[in-house]
Amino acid sequence: MFNVDEQGLVLTRVVDAPRELVFKVWSEAEHLKNWWGPTGFEMDVATLEFRPGGKFHYKMESPEGFVMWGLFVFGEIIEPEKIVFVNSFSDQEGNMVRAPFFEVWPLEIQNTLTLEENDGKTTITLKGFPINATDEEVAAFIANKDSMQQGFTGTFDQLDAYLAKTSL
Repeated sequence: MFNVDEQGLVLTRVVDAPRELVFKVWSEAEHLKNWWGPTGFEMDVATLEFRPGGKFHYKMESPEGFVMWGLFVFGEIIEPEKIVFVNSFSDQEGNMVRAPFFEVWPLEIQNTLTLEENDGKTTITLKGFPINATDEEVAAFIANKDSMQQGFTGTFDQLDAYLAKTSL
């Protein structure tokens, strides 16, 4: 059985912004397109239906022209403190596909984002783990936690920069 506490990816970041603003930039297309995704990639939002059962379908393109598509399917949403979503790679039509970089990567990653405010700053905690995955896919996820940590550090750096110039 996959143990989230021991094997899941847990990221924590404190940002200098109120929780309502941080929730807003995680839940609106006009904001997400400015910071979500790998460092240096341009982001286009195909669809954002921010509601339980809704989808966020997006395209990421590197400066060299490498294109990846992604998909969130939202679960529980408690404004402004929690967003649960399943993240997958997808094709242009929004169908789940294998990761372009790893043959045995899990198709679906369950994510729980929580936001806690203290003195005008917000602590973001993102917990992710594979669901509906084979043992081999779970092993690949676990083996690549350091790489994912580095990737999310770049994404969260972009979030910090975006929050510094954004207000409610």
